[in-house]
Amino acid sequence: MGAGTDAWRSNTADNGLQYTTLPSPDAGSSSNSSGFAPGGGDTDLAVAPVKNSVGNYNVYVASLSLANVDVSTSTDKGNTWALNPIGATISGDDREWIAADGASKVCISYHDVSTDNIDVNCSFDAGATFTQLGDAIDSNHLYLLNVVGGNEIGNQMIDPTTHYIYQTFSGIDSGDVQSCTVPTTGPCNTHVVYMAVSTDGGKTFTDQVVYDNPNRNVSYGHQFVNVSIDKAGNVYSVYSDNHNVSYSYSTNHGTSWSAPVQVNKAPANTAIFPWSVANRSGRIDIVYYGTSYYDGTNPPDSYPASAAWYVFMAQNVSATKAGSTFTQVQPTPIVHFGGVCEGGISCTGNSSQNRDLYDDFGVAVDLNSASTAYGFASIVYSDDQYTNDPNDPPASSGCTTSTTNTGSCDHTSIATQTAGMRI
Repeated sequence: MGAGTDAWRSNTADNGLQYTTLPSPDAGSSSNSSGFAPGGGDTDLAVAPVKNSVGNYNVYVASLSLANVDVSTSTDKGNTWALNPIGATISGDDREWIAADGASKVCISYHDVSTDNIDVNCSFDAGATFTQLGDAIDSNHLYLLNVVGGNEIGNQMIDPTTHYIYQTFSGIDSGDVQSCTVPTTGPCNTHVVYMAVSTDGGKTFTDQVVYDNPNRNVSYGHQFVNVSIDKAGNVYSVYSDNHNVSYSYSTNHGTSWSAPVQVNKAPANTAIFPWSVANRSGRIDIVYYGTSYYDGTNPPDSYPASAAWYVFMAQNVSATKAGSTFTQVQPTPIVHFGGVCEGGISCTGNSSQNRDLYDDFGVAVDLNSASTAYGFASIVYSDDQYTNDPNDPPASSGCTTSTTNTGSCDHTSIATQTAGMRI
């Protein structure tokens, strides 16, 4: 937080192989100060599915300032930005997400630090004002608010056809509350995956259980539970238990869900930080950081220095059919060695608290059906390895062979698919 947000744009002509640096979406936040500006924490991005009045798709960037949520809007492909430094109706926020609908509707979701509630704020004027506030946790699940850490927020998606809003999160179940104390010592792991569904544009939500793991020692708060929607309206939930990535799907707008199916396979024996994108009916890409190391006891934070992490992508073109399978590929070389801390700002940064991969990454798909890259993926990820390749030079002057695998070499990379399966 406080460092602002960077932005890049890929031109259509080269199908995502080159990027142009854009002005910072938070550039105005020093003058439009919320008291903690500029933002830059927990950045998320959304693109409107319908063109605006000048023929462009609005681009929205949300970032955290802790005091509030910065929401920046571009109507001209990222060339200029308008900043709203108080996007959240409720101040004191954490881990915001953003989703867009129509030409000018945009919604943010975030944790209310004081209550642990998940709030969903919507704007109908392209982010200039956020006038609608809804609670993602419904009245039947208030036990999720009765325990510190009783729920962990995931991302938000809006179906462009039905306009239903899907907000995912993991949490405890009602029986856990009696065993939890503050600080938690009982079985308070977030072993249930939930999907909050709004059919009225974000005014009200109904919480559906995607999967309730009977093993209360399991937690799905491994940065983060994720939701995506395909063009047929099928909804996908993706989650990691710190060992495997699994997915469930719904063909009835989140009302009921399939049993979990494991996505990763060797050599990704440990898979964390999942993200997904869907396109045509039943077609989905799921990405995650993976390593061949797994000892069945220690969490990734305590993995040995020999544990080599890569980016993996799993693809399925029949994901709503029972028994369908994933094709797993490894798009990158090694991006990190050793432990991976999942504790956010509580990570100390030492050898056993390494946060070089940060908290998440992402995958997007080319949605232009006229493009030669239609259905191909682009993956944005973190990498702390020293390289001296013309296409991937050292991240900074401080990145050398002796500082590889440290923050000195930490940088953002993009892997763009050029062949293979299309979703």
